[in-house]
Amino acid sequence: MRKQCVDLNSDMGEGFGPWLIGDGVDEEIMPLISSANIATGFHAGDPNIMARTVQIAKDTGAQIGAHPGFRDLVGFGRRHITETPQALVHDIVYQLGALREFARVSGVTLQHLKPHGALYMHAAASEPLSRLLVETLRKSAPNLLLFCMQSSVTYKIAEEYGQPVVREFYADREYDSSGSIVFTRRVQRLDPQRVADRVIRACVDGKVKTVDGADIDIDFDSICIHSDTPGALSLIKATREALLANEIRIEAPALFAD
Repeated sequence: MRKQCVDLNSDMGEGFGPWLIGDGVDEEIMPLISSANIATGFHAGDPNIMARTVQIAKDTGAQIGAHPGFRDLVGFGRRHITETPQALVHDIVYQLGALREFARVSGVTLQHLKPHGALYMHAAASEPLSRLLVETLRKSAPNLLLFCMQSSVTYKIAEEYGQPVVREFYADREYDSSGSIVFTRRVQRLDPQRVADRVIRACVDGKVKTVDGADIDIDFDSICIHSDTPGALSLIKATREALLANEIRIEAPALFAD
């Protein structure tokens, strides 16, 4: 079914002290997106950056989400860390709490939780981690939207427990035949028009081409373009313009009218 409305999300606040990840254009990207995934300190981000990024999101109207990752500043959270599900969920709760307090100080609430990088991919394949994460959210944040792939274990378990979920489409990542994204640590510069065309095809036809050249069905509620992808601002601008040109509204999931 053709999409009438989608969310557009991107990862924000991914620096540390004076260091920046990506092109450092959060303030230009934020007004173009509807949901901001804000780094919570383990893979990127620090208290000053978190506070500033929450305020930018508030000023531009973007909904706020916590973006917790592995405890991996050096590897930007894209290296797998072997740890128990309980320890990882404790790390997620710790990071979620930190951003929730900065949001509270700024007078806004959190819309969602979206694990970052290797932690996202680990949860997508791990039933023990996904189950414990969802069980914990049912206790601490039962109305918090959980961002994940429809093909993931995380999605299936969230549906089982009744935790609200948002299914993502990755505009700047490749897909395999299972409907999962192909994880990569370094993405090359992409053509904005090709990315926009890919998004529109997914929205209109519900199809995406895999790395093997086959078409698979895809369904989603939110489109992700990573801010650390080279030229991210151009990708987001082209995608936003294409969506609006095709009369597809851009709204945060919490604000969906239909």
